[in-house]
Amino acid sequence: MVLLSCLTLFSAGAQAQTRPVRVASLNLCTDQLLLALADRSQILSVSRLAADMSLSFLAGKAAGVSRSDGGAEAVLFANPDLVLTGTYGQQEQVALLRRQGLEVLTFGPWTSLEDGRGQIRALARRLGHPERGEDLIAQIDASLDRVKAIVPRGPSILVYERGGWVMGARSLLGEILVHMGFRLHQEALGLTHGGVARLEALVTTPPDFMLVDEASSQAVDNGTALFAHPALTKALPSNRRLALPGRLTICGGPSTPAAIDALGAEVRARIR
Repeated sequence: MVLLSCLTLFSAGAQAQTRPVRVASLNLCTDQLLLALADRSQILSVSRLAADMSLSFLAGKAAGVSRSDGGAEAVLFANPDLVLTGTYGQQEQVALLRRQGLEVLTFGPWTSLEDGRGQIRALARRLGHPERGEDLIAQIDASLDRVKAIVPRGPSILVYERGGWVMGARSLLGEILVHMGFRLHQEALGLTHGGVARLEALVTTPPDFMLVDEASSQAVDNGTALFAHPALTKALPSNRRLALPGRLTICGGPSTPAAIDALGAEVRARIR
């Protein structure tokens, strides 16, 4: 009787972990992971942002894949056997999907490289392709090896986003910058946990370098006009600005090796 119960539990566990064949993603970052780690035949749908070339690193791979607006009803009618989403937004949809018995996995923004490795491994195993997860992790680690301590004399750097937003020091990009040899400038501005850096603070206490989105070179709205402000341009001219395409840094995942390599190229070109 005990043996029968154990076999029943084992069977149920194995059934619950059967490789999914209809996976829906509701979030740009889970889109990227799904496109990188799953068989094409496993992908039921991705979010509407997955094919946006300005945001999605794997927009090319998303071509021809069905796209969803993220509504719970549409997802339910599509009958997925696994749903992937982020930890921000869509909480009501996630709760509804779970109440209807669907398996939903949520993945938050990477807070560190180790966090990212864990997410990759967890999803790759669940999709039935653990070797693909290890391959992506190996690509990330190889990129890290190529840029380790390439920045001489430990200059300070600030990641400056549209609207003056500064990310917290504990972040994926922050960890990569420290790995390269930079000092993070958030503490000097009193923004260890992130926040909005006032223009006055940047002008009076500028970092040695600033990392910006490549698109910030064009002032198209109030959020980007700040980058072209004469005072900021004087304090941090173009030769002290490193730039990366936003699609490389929006999400941790398959874009991470490319982001590290691109940042390494910027450093080698601008910092002596």
